[in-house]
Amino acid sequence: MNTLTQFSVDRKTPAYWRITFHNPPINLIDPDTIFELLTLLDQMEADSELKIVVFDSADPDYFMAHYDMARAGERQRSPKESELPPWIDFATRLSNTHVISIAQIRGRTRGLGSEFALACDMRFASQENAVFGQPEVAVGVVPGGGGNEVLSHLVGRARALEIILSADDYDAQTAERYGWINRAIPDADLEDFVEGLVRRISSFDRQTLQEAKRLLTRTGVPDATELLESRAAFLSTATAKTTQEFLPKVFAKGLGKRGDFEFRLGHHVGNID
Repeated sequence: MNTLTQFSVDRKTPAYWRITFHNPPINLIDPDTIFELLTLLDQMEADSELKIVVFDSADPDYFMAHYDMARAGERQRSPKESELPPWIDFATRLSNTHVISIAQIRGRTRGLGSEFALACDMRFASQENAVFGQPEVAVGVVPGGGGNEVLSHLVGRARALEIILSADDYDAQTAERYGWINRAIPDADLEDFVEGLVRRISSFDRQTLQEAKRLLTRTGVPDATELLESRAAFLSTATAKTTQEFLPKVFAKGLGKRGDFEFRLGHHVGNID
């Protein structure tokens, strides 16, 4: 029985799946998204032939917008028991699972959306149509899903501070130059590039791919303890009085809705009076 409503799975070959996210109006991540991601991860880990998955979006304007702050108070659910909160369980397992994961990014990828992409093994983005950001600080919270830890490793401390403290939008060329993503590729070539890379990798021996990923994952991937510390800081800042007083202004401007505020979020969150 298919329990997925926000994701569709195209099993291209026994070794390769393409997983497409679709949660209108702007691909917000919510508690149901995380439940479905964990369900998908269970399916991925149980498949004895699967080698590689590609995550993409049905909305060319939004890959994964950010977490749905209107549902921030809801308890996140998991399809099975875990000692870790659901998002941290997902992010740590995705980084460490034997299945290789690629984010093929078109559109806006901010906040937890950026942190989802960072949890994937590789990230390839449309040169013209991808935008990245960690806007949390502008609305009174800190990144709580891996951005602090992974960005520091990928781009270095100074650039991670710039990204997180500016809360601004970054184009794909800058993200590539910083090391946030693997490559920025002309939009017309993005699909063919990713498809070619996936077909090449999926032709190789599964056991060898798993061992190579395991060895490369020994460094640079945050452990659960680090992520739990950031999550606690996120929850603390999210419930602070100043944040609770400020958030209604952001919702009134259009947070979580399709429109110019979300489209140019990096600009707008720096100009809220």
